Amino acid sequence: MSLTHKRALNEMSSNKFGGILVAALIFLGWLPAGSLLCAPGSPRKASIMTSVFPLLEFARAVAGEEAEVKLLLPPGAGVHTWQPRPSDLGKLYASDLFIFIGSRLEPWAQDIIKSLSGRKVRVLEVSGFLTLMESGNEGHGQEAGHGVFDPHVWLDFEYDQTIVRRIGETLSELVPAAAATFRTNAESYIEKLKTMDELYKKDLGSCRLRTFIVGGHAAFGYLARRYNLKQISLYGLSPDAEPTPKQMIEVINLSRKEGLRAVFFESNVNPKLAKVLAKEIQAKTLTLNPGHNLSKEEIAAGMTFLRLMEQNLKALKEGLGCE
Repeated sequence: MSLTHKRALNEMSSNKFGGILVAALIFLGWLPAGSLLCAPGSPRKASIMTSVFPLLEFARAVAGEEAEVKLLLPPGAGVHTWQPRPSDLGKLYASDLFIFIGSRLEPWAQDIIKSLSGRKVRVLEVSGFLTLMESGNEGHGQEAGHGVFDPHVWLDFEYDQTIVRRIGETLSELVPAAAATFRTNAESYIEKLKTMDELYKKDLGSCRLRTFIVGGHAAFGYLARRYNLKQISLYGLSPDAEPTPKQMIEVINLSRKEGLRAVFFESNVNPKLAKVLAKEIQAKTLTLNPGHNLSKEEIAAGMTFLRLMEQNLKALKEGLGCE
């Protein structure tokens, strides 16, 4: 049943006799039991499920009060390795729209998409309308030069603007009556992304160093490309990889050659390797957050995607010796 039909049923149910009619149709089995998804008199909001935190924030910013937007991942879960439970599938089946990046980030998503076949759930795959960059990882990752594409597209604020616009267009098709609201909300959030982009350009434009090293996987390629930086990581895009002794030596030598004085590590991973590397090159450690998910503590503190990016900018300025 389409969202439009469901809205019509809810409008009918707001009338006393209409409500009796709809209830009778459900009782007779002529309408599915889920036809009335909200209290009589309350129009049903569109339901949106997202895979990662940036998409949650983008969708909420666009939808405003016109839709309910939820995150599929539980707090702190790793997007690459998480597996949906039956209850998670139930939430998806009851939604109107599922937004995700693509199989390179969420390998579990393909099975979900197959299970949605025949259901009235629209799917928006971000990697389907963006050009993914190939990860070379400066020759140090296991995946370098093997046609592996980086899925961390939300770390490019220009790409984010495209994502927000596409979400607005998709929601406008789902709920045409609110199209003007979605368009206004999308443009408002896009202005915030443009402001953040300009701030990054300004603050990272005068750094003493142009190379930053990540003591983990290569999650920040889009950020590096956008602001003319060079990312070096201990291993490739896979968060489960481990550097070989040869790779570790190469990174140590390169760090010394570049005169690096900071090693970045992701907030959601064990910093052990980053600390080992920092000790070898006599550098400090700083946190960079790829932002795919939040911890319970960050959620409780009301953390936003834009605030995370502000924190990342502060750490980069410190680590790169920016004026």
